Amino acid sequence: MNVRLARRVTFSSGHRYWIPSLSESDNRRLFGRWASPFNHGHNYVLWVTAEGPVDPITGMIVNIKAIDQVLQERIVTQFDGRSINDEIGWFHARASSLENLLRYVWDQLDGHLPDVQLIALKLAENERLYAELETSSGSFTEMKMSLTRSYEFAASHRLHSALLPDEANLELYGKCNNPRGHGHNYVLEVTVSGEPAHETGMLVDLEELDRTVEREVVERYDHKHLNEDVPEFQGKVTTSEVVASEIWCRLDGRVPARLERVRLYETPRNMFEVSRGGAPLA
Repeated sequence: MNVRLARRVTFSSGHRYWIPSLSESDNRRLFGRWASPFNHGHNYVLWVTAEGPVDPITGMIVNIKAIDQVLQERIVTQFDGRSINDEIGWFHARASSLENLLRYVWDQLDGHLPDVQLIALKLAENERLYAELETSSGSFTEMKMSLTRSYEFAASHRLHSALLPDEANLELYGKCNNPRGHGHNYVLEVTVSGEPAHETGMLVDLEELDRTVEREVVERYDHKHLNEDVPEFQGKVTTSEVVASEIWCRLDGRVPARLERVRLYETPRNMFEVSRGGAPLA
């Protein structure tokens, strides 16, 4: 039986979306509002997931100190406090997108983690944007690249089923059955997958993705009473399970990439997920 381990590491780097060999207009066409010949910076957060059998003597799949040493030597030392475009040769001719960063990090780590197999990487640029690269076989040709963008909207709702008597509704939903409703600051994560474009290193046009999610979900639900103001919830119980499922239906086929997953955080303690593959909540 194999067990997976995930280890977190951070580094701060500067980078820019600008290809010197292209004109200013071409750079702005490719990178939109993020195009600039000057650097900006991020506090990157990298999660490295590896897999292996449990050693019967140590009870571990690998000594975490050994993992940390590899991450420090092969990732942090290269990236922390550096200008990615200027100081890491691989990016001299490539865009420093999250997707390209993951490809590079994978190459730096694959085969260098002691006693375990590299399975997945997750790299967050900020709280609203992260990319993932994962495989089930260790083969780069069978990997899946995905990008996740988060959004927020505030909405009210009432949990009430027309198929149940009032007493049963009150017993089932408690204070959430308040006739005047209650509200949440919802956080929505939208995950898409695909093959990054060669020129930009990006698998999706973020501005187009943002416009689609804003139009189909955020503008439609923000500061609304879901039961009263939103047609698709008429006659339905507006649980987060139902809301997440409706969001999936509104986005699937409309976002500019393959929709992989929708996660809806009703509160910091409650998350609901709809995914194409039915992956576990994690």
